[in-house]
Amino acid sequence: MGACTSDIGLGIAARVVNMSTIKPLDKKLVARCAEETGCFVTAEDHNIHGELGSAVAEVVAQNRPCPIEMIGVQDTFGESGEPDELAEKYGLTGPYIAAAARRAMERKART
Repeated sequence: MGACTSDIGLGIAARVVNMSTIKPLDKKLVARCAEETGCFVTAEDHNIHGELGSAVAEVVAQNRPCPIEMIGVQDTFGESGEPDELAEKYGLTGPYIAAAARRAMERKART
């Protein structure tokens, strides 16, 4: 699992972690990221229920509670179409992820 940190603009410095598998989930990495960043955005190109966001939330709750925003398909049946159009329809593009990061950071600032 690779991780990198960069400034993505808009005052957001982000760590990006490629979680290629959620079973087994790298719990130590998730806990360390929670400690070092203080908030999370998970992004996945399928239904968010019971998947990566849920697994991350469980680890975070047990180790270092912090704000989490989950980006993905919101409990609806998918459709066929062009990848870019589907990503926009289901809120999986960069602007949606940046907005989720801002929401998580705002909640972090209030704690």
